[in-house]
Amino acid sequence: MAKKHKSSGPALSKAKSAKERTDRRRNWTWLWVGLGIAVLILAAFFLIRPKAVVAAEISPAQAYEQFQQGAYFLDVRSTEEWAQIHIANSTLIPLDELKNRLGELPKDQDIVVVCLSGKRSKEGMAVLRQSGFNRAVCLSGGISAWEAAGYPVERKTP
Repeated sequence: MAKKHKSSGPALSKAKSAKERTDRRRNWTWLWVGLGIAVLILAAFFLIRPKAVVAAEISPAQAYEQFQQGAYFLDVRSTEEWAQIHIANSTLIPLDELKNRLGELPKDQDIVVVCLSGKRSKEGMAVLRQSGFNRAVCLSGGISAWEAAGYPVERKTP
C-alpha cells in the first residue's frame, strides 16, 4: 500500500503562520485607526462645543437679585448723567475711561454694567469680557428699565 502524503508538512505550517501574523497585524492596524478616529472626534467635540457663558444681558429683576446679593454695579454714563440719577452704591466709570481704569474693578465678583438705556452698557460689558471679566453682564433697558420696575435709585434733589 502506498503511503498517503500528508498536507500538513512544514511548508504549509509556515504559510499558515504567516497568514495568521498578517491577520493579526491587520486587526491591530484597524484597532489603532479606530482609536485615532475616536480621539479626533473627542478632541473636536471639546474644541468646538460652546463654552459655558454667563448671559450677556439680564433683566431688571435679575439685576435687582444681584444687587441684593452684593454685586458690583458699574455705571458707564457721563458724570452729569450719573449726578442726575443712579443706582444706589453704583460706581461711575464713564465708558470712554473704562479701558484705562480696569484695575479699579473686582475680577472675582459679579459686575452689572449700567447706562441709561442699555446701549453703552453692552459696549462696557464687551470691554470687560475682553479684558477677562467673565462675570460681567449688562442691565437690559438700563437705569430707565430699572426705575420703571420700581427698584431704588438716587436722584439729584433740586
